[in-house]
Amino acid sequence: MASSTHDDPNVYYVPHHSPWPFVGSITLFITMVGVANWFNGHAWGQPVFYVGLLGTLAVLFGWFGNVIAESVSGKYNAQVDTSFRMGMMWFIFSEVMFFAAFFGALFYVRQFALPWLSGVGDGALTNQFIWQGFSAGWPSNGPGDIGGSFQTIPAWGLPLVNTLLLLTSGVTITIAHHAIKANQRGKLVFWLGATIALGLVFMVVQGYEYYHAYQDLGLTLGSGIYGSTFFMLTGFHGLHVFLGTVMLIIIWLRCMKGHFSPDHHFGFEAVAWYWHFVDVVWLGLFLFVYVL
Repeated sequence: MASSTHDDPNVYYVPHHSPWPFVGSITLFITMVGVANWFNGHAWGQPVFYVGLLGTLAVLFGWFGNVIAESVSGKYNAQVDTSFRMGMMWFIFSEVMFFAAFFGALFYVRQFALPWLSGVGDGALTNQFIWQGFSAGWPSNGPGDIGGSFQTIPAWGLPLVNTLLLLTSGVTITIAHHAIKANQRGKLVFWLGATIALGLVFMVVQGYEYYHAYQDLGLTLGSGIYGSTFFMLTGFHGLHVFLGTVMLIIIWLRCMKGHFSPDHHFGFEAVAWYWHFVDVVWLGLFLFVYVL
């Protein structure tokens, strides 16, 4: 099977005796044991977590290195390409469901939980006997003023800047995609680099936004239901932007080394799909978290 080429439709390349899944499961287990004990106050948990994390990163480096080497050597044909595409589609679908759960939590709190606590509908007795006098509005720190008072972040300030940054990055990566299909290597490297720069600026702006929220607005993860949902949604999205930027950097370095061709560049396309997904999620965040 190792003799498979791009032009042979009858052979499907299957790697043999790969140690990475087994080793990766061990490093992930060490990472989770470390972080669990670290969060529960055991001093040895922190170094164990970092050992597991470094091991996991080493596994990813070696595993992806093997996949890149197999791709460059021509072992992946159209059938393998189709498998990769289906795998990426299902992965992005799982990410859609991941964020759908958080948006669903936001919807449930605003449309059901807070009105019930305020005595609306079936929540009349809850309001009378437990939270008498509580009248919910949004944003809310919940009954009992959990976390104290806070101010929200205006949608038309830093969030708008970040929206423009991500929308622009969607344009630049699309230009880079057209460049790779036209075999314009210089244009590809430039516009892909511009996408990376926009992603980095987005993270810097969001970092400043978090600092401003904690230091000046009193808005923290402990600021009741609004603070927890705000940082949960924007924080997980920021993590996805970080991971997407790392993937873009790897693809950018591969492009500079001459990898990919106009007909075979799914590694680039997969990251582009992921980046467009990140853009779309942010538009939902901007609308439902900041504007409404």
